[in-house]
Amino acid sequence: MLRYRDFFPLAADRQTNAGPGTGISLSDTLPLGILVTDREGKCLYSNAAYQKLCGWTGDELIGSHWSAVIHPQDHDKVVRHWDAAVLGHKSFLCEARMKRSNGEVVWTRRNAALLADTMPGHGYVHTLEDISTYKAHERARKKAEEQLFEEKERAQVTLDSIGDAVLSTDIDGRVSYMNGVAETLTGFSRQEAIGRPLSEVFQVLDADSHKPMADPARRAIQSDSIVALEANALLVARDGVELAIEDSAAPIHNRYGVVVGAVIVFHDARFSRETTARMAYLAQHDALTNLHNRNAFYERFEQSLALARRHGQQMALLFIDLDNFKGINDVLGHESGDMILIALAGKLKACVRATDTVCRYGGDEFVVLLGEIAQPDHAFAVADKIREAAAAPMVIGGHDVALQLSIGVSVYPDNGETADELLKRADTAMYRVKILNRRPVAEHLPPVSAGR
Repeated sequence: MLRYRDFFPLAADRQTNAGPGTGISLSDTLPLGILVTDREGKCLYSNAAYQKLCGWTGDELIGSHWSAVIHPQDHDKVVRHWDAAVLGHKSFLCEARMKRSNGEVVWTRRNAALLADTMPGHGYVHTLEDISTYKAHERARKKAEEQLFEEKERAQVTLDSIGDAVLSTDIDGRVSYMNGVAETLTGFSRQEAIGRPLSEVFQVLDADSHKPMADPARRAIQSDSIVALEANALLVARDGVELAIEDSAAPIHNRYGVVVGAVIVFHDARFSRETTARMAYLAQHDALTNLHNRNAFYERFEQSLALARRHGQQMALLFIDLDNFKGINDVLGHESGDMILIALAGKLKACVRATDTVCRYGGDEFVVLLGEIAQPDHAFAVADKIREAAAAPMVIGGHDVALQLSIGVSVYPDNGETADELLKRADTAMYRVKILNRRPVAEHLPPVSAGR
């Protein structure tokens, strides 16, 4: 049976084997670094692999403490670990940096086992291996893990902060992720939902028939393309509440381009249609009177202008100012003033055709666009009708109120061919009427310049 002295002859009997001419020990043929120390840690023997790894010769190592080759930054920790192992008669294992004789730093793994075979005072046999490559890979792996964690956390925060619900599934249609909004809309917590079939968490019905709709995730996976949820979709939440939603689903691919799941993005659509319609309406209408605003007036003017040119017809603009509106506001208050403007808007719309446009142009200024009139007299007839309707008494805030309007008229193409030209002419005519305090007539129209 081989004993330690067969492997380490110098350590077994230094007096007998010391000096030149001795044979090569078996340990020198091993690629693993081997060191023998006494219990205090002083080097008794090292093989060729150990010497090559640390950069010191066998003679230089003899009598030195094995920890002398440990990097200064790791030294204290390693020695404390060694002392505890010796005190407890236990094996010793550590990973630490070694500082070689040329200053190069190498990561090593050292394993020291208690050696008790006829060796005075006992000792330890150390095995040492270079793990620098392993450590480099480990650092790279940890860095990649940290980057992945940071990206995952960043994605998590981003997905939880957006207004849409996000829910993903694996290739088998089981929920693999959902953000906070999805939790709110479905009624399932993230922990409860993950691993469940999508149909249990994301129940979608047709709003008209109340029949289940096709699974958007499955459609996206099968078609390998983005798909939109069919119209009139209702999400049945966990508590049974039905919620109108709009959504789309897209396939998820792995690094090789293979579909491995799907992601569904959806949002509460209960008010989206109404909100969209309301925003579109407010973009074109005055919030108080519900009449068209300036933006809508210019759009409607261009449409009417195109029709008038095509059919060889005339158009007219009525620029209307509510006389002494400031005084009415001061006496009756702004709330009553708003009620007067609303009532006047109704009177103006009642005096024109459905195809005509009534616009609140300013605070107490209104513009009426009369499309395709046969002759200018029709515009003045409408102006008279409006003045008479406004003059009819009405009760506002407990007060009888009769309104007086100043109306200026301009006609296309006689007084201009653009909205700005016709507005300017009608505005000038309105001020002449206001000064004269009389109804508008054709002779009060400003003359067309010679250049027209």
